[in-house]
Amino acid sequence: PREEVAYVTCIYRSTCIDQPDFLATVDLNPRSPCYGQVIHRLPMPNRNDELHSSGWSAGCSCFDTGTARRTKLVLPGIISSRIYVVDVGTQCRAPRLCKVIEPVDVFWKCNKGYLSVPRPLPNGDVLIANLGDPAGNGKGGFVVLDGESFELKGNWESECEAPPTGYDFWYQARHNVLVSGAGMVPKWAGRGFDPEDLKKGVIGRRLNVWDLSCRSLTQCFDLGEDSLPLSVRFLHDPDAAEGYVACAFSGVVYRFYK
Repeated sequence: PREEVAYVTCIYRSTCIDQPDFLATVDLNPRSPCYGQVIHRLPMPNRNDELHSSGWSAGCSCFDTGTARRTKLVLPGIISSRIYVVDVGTQCRAPRLCKVIEPVDVFWKCNKGYLSVPRPLPNGDVLIANLGDPAGNGKGGFVVLDGESFELKGNWESECEAPPTGYDFWYQARHNVLVSGAGMVPKWAGRGFDPEDLKKGVIGRRLNVWDLSCRSLTQCFDLGEDSLPLSVRFLHDPDAAEGYVACAFSGVVYRFYK
């Protein structure tokens, strides 16, 4: 069925407004008198999170049996490293906060920080990519949440497998592969862009290929110092063994395939 609402993360960064970020609910029903309007705002309980990407708690297109219900939305803070879980199933037009994972838990249990993109895994857990460690140094990889309790399980990959930086990822379960891109080293990114940074190794340039079941790196591509390969996508066809990565600095879109 057609979606009747959309959820949009909204932030106040660089606006001189000192308020928490919020999740906006937008009416998508063309027959509604509120069509195209924000009908609900859910403010977060903390300031300076910088909500970034959001992800569902369930729903893998590769093994979609029609039974998975998307009732929870996972919202990581890319600055705070805090994780919010929002209940959108009880009242889809007025979601509510149901769980908060504090940054200290992420720091101590995973030695990770600066969380970016969450996606549900085929086994029902939630995988969240990160950009660095708690001190803002570059350190890619992923943290895992339990798909039902949303307890923090720990790191997805082994410590020795962590890439220099991370940001986005996508997987193709039918081919047992996960592909991740790269971001900027967080403590440098916060200072703003300087072209000289391209020579300092603080801008991600690697495309990483992982064995999905073994959680191990199998291949890396160096796309050049001016690349910054951020967004990774496979084709929507769950049988297709190819995808694309968009590079923010160079403007190049690379195709990768089996």
